Amino acid sequence: MSTADASVRGPNPGIIFDNINAYQRSAALKAAIELDVFSEIARGNRSADEIAKAVSASTRGVRILCDYLVISGFLSKEGAHYSLTVDSAMFLDRNSPAYFGSAASFLLDPRLIAPFLNLTDVVRTGTTTLPDEGTVSHDNPIWVDFAKQMAPMIFPTAQEMAALVAGDGEMKVLDIAAGHGLFGIQIAQQNPKARITALDWPNVLAVATENAKKFGVAERHATLEGDAFTVEFGGPYDLILVTNFFHHFDPPTCGKLMRKILAALAPGGRCVTVDFLPNEDRVSPPIAAGFAMMMLGSTPAGDAYTFAEYDAMFRGAGFASSEFHALTRAPQSVVVSKKA
Repeated sequence: MSTADASVRGPNPGIIFDNINAYQRSAALKAAIELDVFSEIARGNRSADEIAKAVSASTRGVRILCDYLVISGFLSKEGAHYSLTVDSAMFLDRNSPAYFGSAASFLLDPRLIAPFLNLTDVVRTGTTTLPDEGTVSHDNPIWVDFAKQMAPMIFPTAQEMAALVAGDGEMKVLDIAAGHGLFGIQIAQQNPKARITALDWPNVLAVATENAKKFGVAERHATLEGDAFTVEFGGPYDLILVTNFFHHFDPPTCGKLMRKILAALAPGGRCVTVDFLPNEDRVSPPIAAGFAMMMLGSTPAGDAYTFAEYDAMFRGAGFASSEFHALTRAPQSVVVSKKA
């Protein structure tokens, strides 16, 4: 709302009250996922009493929870009956092939939430209050959970990215900080001549390896264990993927990795970055711009970088050019940077 609109209606503390209580939104969504409320509504249990019996909960608790989910935009209500919104039906019904309710467990992990319980100290120091180096500490076990729980949410992003860069000829691909491995795996699925090397910590790579088997590309999916900044990449590669990784580090550290990537690419090779890219105003679009707050709380120096910042970093590392590609099925964007 603009300042002019606010002056017409007069001061109102509602937005302040609403934001102070915003933690209840994530708590309600997490509870509904854990109780499988969305799946039960999809099965035809539409009243509070029916849902409560199906999920073994109190009618009062379910009624208040479901009403709150209507207010939050996850359910619709007609009379005493609840129904799923288009997004909830697609992503929160356990029987949907696009279900990613498991993402709530990772995104609401107490280890990730902890710094935001005292954000004042984080803002004062400009760095996370998590021990060691926060989420980027050596072989952090949280990334095994990420690989297992976030894969369904990432799947549409991986498919759309692969459609942009997979091609149809022979291709050697390095997937840096591969996690669940879906970005490289989707390229292998879309290009039967692509061979993927996934780089990550050993326990994380076990998840990627299982996913490669699941998607039928295991014979073209190898692994490389270690730290992206210190392990020898080998190569040369035609494509190097850096997905949701640069945002954990400051520009000098990103530049160091970019130079290493450039050296491992064949002439004309490309580095493909998938990340949350805010506009130049740094406040839009909301999800991409707001991602900087997550990096403030969880990393020593990470940030959400604009395309102009990525372009400058890649050119500074020696890349010839970078192109921006918006995605339609995810809040992330793709930057394709080419070696001369």
